[in-house]
Amino acid sequence: MKITVLGASGRAGSEIAKELARRGHQVTGVARNPARIPSDEGITAVSGDVNDAATLPSLLKDADAVVSAVMFTDSDPEILIRAVKTAGVPRYLVVGGAGSLEVAPGLKVIDTPDFPEIYKAEAAAGGRFLDRLRQEEDLDWTFLSPSAVFDGDERTGQFRLGDDALLAAANGSSAISFPDYAIAMVDEIETPKHSRKRFTVGY
Repeated sequence: MKITVLGASGRAGSEIAKELARRGHQVTGVARNPARIPSDEGITAVSGDVNDAATLPSLLKDADAVVSAVMFTDSDPEILIRAVKTAGVPRYLVVGGAGSLEVAPGLKVIDTPDFPEIYKAEAAAGGRFLDRLRQEEDLDWTFLSPSAVFDGDERTGQFRLGDDALLAAANGSSAISFPDYAIAMVDEIETPKHSRKRFTVGY
C-alpha cells in the first residue's frame, strides 16, 4: 500500500514509517524538516507543513491511508481532516494520547489528581481531536491511544489491545514502547478492526 505519514520525523511517526517500510509498503514521510525522516529503503522524505491548508491535500493524493503523528497543540484538526477528504484518501489514522482514556467509568486520565500539568494542554487538545473525529460522518478514521508511559525503543511484538479504558499491568504500570506502538498501528492499517473507533495498546 501507499501510506503517507505526517510528522514522520518525530519518535512515533518515524517508528511507524520504519515499520511500514519493513513490511514492504511504499511510505511517504512528511515533515517540516525532511532531513530528520528515517532514510530506510521504501521511505520517501517530503517537506510539508500540516498547517498549510492550500498545499496539504496535494501531499496526500493517491495515498491508500494517511497516518497523522503530529502534536495536537501544533496542528488544526479541521485542516487535517479537510485535507484527507479533499485528497480522497480512504483511511485516516491518528496517533492519539492517553489523556482521554478512562481509569474508571466517566473518569479520564487527564482528570485524575496526579496528571502532570505539563502535559495537560496536549492531552486536552487530543481529547478535542477525538471528539471531532467522532462527529465525522464521511471519513473512515481510527484513533490509537498509547498507554500512560509512551517511551522506549524495545520492539517486542508482545502487547495487549483495549478500547476506551487505560491498560495497566498487574503492578499498576501502564506503558508501551514506540516500536511496539508502531506494530499495533501498522497491524490496524493492514487488517482494519477499529473503523471509526478509538482503541489503545499497552503491555
